[in-house]
Amino acid sequence: MSLDKSTFLLNSAALAAGAALFGATANAQNYNGPTETTGPYLSGGYNYLDFDEDLGGDAHVSAITARAGWQLHPNFGVEADASFGIDNGEFDFDGDEDDFDLDDNEDSDFDDVIAGPGDLGLDYLIGFYGRATMPLSDRFDVSARAGYAFAEIDSTVATVGGNELVFGGSDDGFAVGASAAYDLTESMAIRADYTHYEFDTSNAESFGINLEYKFGV
Repeated sequence: MSLDKSTFLLNSAALAAGAALFGATANAQNYNGPTETTGPYLSGGYNYLDFDEDLGGDAHVSAITARAGWQLHPNFGVEADASFGIDNGEFDFDGDEDDFDLDDNEDSDFDDVIAGPGDLGLDYLIGFYGRATMPLSDRFDVSARAGYAFAEIDSTVATVGGNELVFGGSDDGFAVGASAAYDLTESMAIRADYTHYEFDTSNAESFGINLEYKFGV
């Protein structure tokens, strides 16, 4: 993912989150329709993540996600979630020897391209968010969230020269996203999420589906 595309996605997601936050504020003041139940909630489900490593390529990873949150007000809440990879994402690596201080083909220079198949593994991804919610009906609501996330990502590349490169490690950065939820019952809902992660050495897009249980107060 190019810097321009990444910046565009981050700015678009931030604008969407800001618009939803503004809308939720207006909703809290003027909206007399359906409201969200306040209180704690737990959820779990599946996430599909698309990672773009600065020193690698795009890799798609499947993960399971657990989330805990508290709806402090019908329009505002806080939540945290943790995702753990359940498979490795494959990508085609295309880098430079100089990036790794490696003479892969042993020709006494470091100007050649290193290319080869790679695997990306997600050990964990943990995020903390503030969330603005706007109920659209008794059963359906949309929301936006913004926060900060931490991840442990490891990439392994087998080069043409027979070397194995390992890079990645701990990363962190801002995260913004949006979601839509439908109440199956008074306490059970199904929620779909999109989140953009702007890490230091990689970016990621996440698409998730979760089953949520609301305890309510």
